[in-house]
Amino acid sequence: MNPPSLLTLSQLLTTNADRYGDRIFLTFERQADSKEGPPYEASWTYREFDQQVNQVCRYLTDLGVYKGDVINLHLPNCPEFLLLWFAIARIGAVMMPTNVLASALEMVYLLDHSGAKLSFTVQSCEKTLANCAGDSPSLQQVIYCDQKDVGFLKAIQHFSKDSFTCPASSRGLMAIMYTSGTTSKPKGVMVTHANYIQAGATVADAISLTRADRHFVVLPLFHGNAQYYSVMSAMLRGASVALMDRFSASRYFNRCRYHQCTVASLFAAPMRMILAQPENAADLDNDLRAVIFAQSLSEQQLHEWERRFAAPLGQLWGMTETMGPPLMNPWHGERRNQTIGKTAGGYNVQLVDALNNPVAAGQQGEIIVEGIPGETIMLGYFKNPKATEETIRGGWLYTGDNALVDESGYFVFVDRIKDMIKRSGENVSAGEVESVIQQHPAVFESAVVGLPDDVRDEKIVGVVVLKESKTVSAADLIAFCAERLASFRVPEEIIFQKELPKTSVGKIQKHLIRSALIGANLS
Repeated sequence: MNPPSLLTLSQLLTTNADRYGDRIFLTFERQADSKEGPPYEASWTYREFDQQVNQVCRYLTDLGVYKGDVINLHLPNCPEFLLLWFAIARIGAVMMPTNVLASALEMVYLLDHSGAKLSFTVQSCEKTLANCAGDSPSLQQVIYCDQKDVGFLKAIQHFSKDSFTCPASSRGLMAIMYTSGTTSKPKGVMVTHANYIQAGATVADAISLTRADRHFVVLPLFHGNAQYYSVMSAMLRGASVALMDRFSASRYFNRCRYHQCTVASLFAAPMRMILAQPENAADLDNDLRAVIFAQSLSEQQLHEWERRFAAPLGQLWGMTETMGPPLMNPWHGERRNQTIGKTAGGYNVQLVDALNNPVAAGQQGEIIVEGIPGETIMLGYFKNPKATEETIRGGWLYTGDNALVDESGYFVFVDRIKDMIKRSGENVSAGEVESVIQQHPAVFESAVVGLPDDVRDEKIVGVVVLKESKTVSAADLIAFCAERLASFRVPEEIIFQKELPKTSVGKIQKHLIRSALIGANLS
């Protein structure tokens, strides 16, 4: 067998079908109250999944899909997504997944920029895709996987299950993953077959994943986290995946227990939603031995998670561009989950200042990651050589994230470089202010932004969502911050809102908050 880094996704799947043929690879559950249909559950062994991928390959070629064609998957979590993903890989085509909540305007840009030839979606997204058709010249057809009587799984049934010749190469382009768009226009991260395998191997090695493990996947498949960390790590170890149609905080541990899952991946926002649910003694009865997560929880929330669920946590840091997470808390050493961990997966990580000089321990710097484009880091940005050159320099990927590292080698995330607030000549980290606001017992979540100020360049504004049935005044919250922060870091204003705008995986969209507040001040 070739080294994993030299394999294509198709070769990896075929190898697993030969080696683990009758072992379950995928279990899918459509939960109650789904808008996509009635409750449903089904499973595929590695052999069955491989054979259905062959059928999908023939179905796609019948539609005129060839090597290099870009195929849009505008799908919620479903088996069709995974079957199409691996069939696209086997054909040598390129997958371009998109958020089912994207607007028609956003979709027009993504379809046009990527040059997508086909779009696979569901009928609940019909209006969005219908509004895109005339504005996306490359788009030839929109196919609805859940169309009554002629759904996707029925449409592929009459095609042969026999092996399908794979024209793809390990360094070939496999996917264009558009960034979540927390700033301006999204950039298309180019992901190769080797990139996917590197991402999965980093997680599988870090948490000692075995074929006895089962991933509990509730995050959206169109996002890199579920693809890189969950599906790919399972595939590399012959493990299995329990895929939920969507995240449900109230059902999380019930469904995790039902599917006997041992590992999971989450973000801080859904974890806070789970913690907000009523306590249930049965939640302690779970098989989770490793829950990797990104985006910080407070110390209180970490303790609460351990007390209620006893599901071991490990915070990590990674980006769509880095493939695997270059920083993870060690599973076979001390885990400090208010940090983003130590270097992992053979990555080399440094912190540098604005002049590109390494910073000393305890000092803040930009995270840069050494790597090989198309293998250990992204191949580049699609149709954007300027952004690629700015991001990958001399074999290092410049991430735009600030951190510091302590004497023991643990990294502490500080902020996005673009998330610094300039106030009266001082650089203020929005994340540092948020971490203090989050300590208040009445606060559920918060975002801190800088707004234009004629005197101080920018003023610091905290936008806060309170916990249910909790109250605190803006003045008291500002006083709370004043006791814990230098005066130039204390918010001048606190605004309360019922919710904060977020991406599909829970990242707060500060650019939307800032734009809305500026607009309100101007009106």
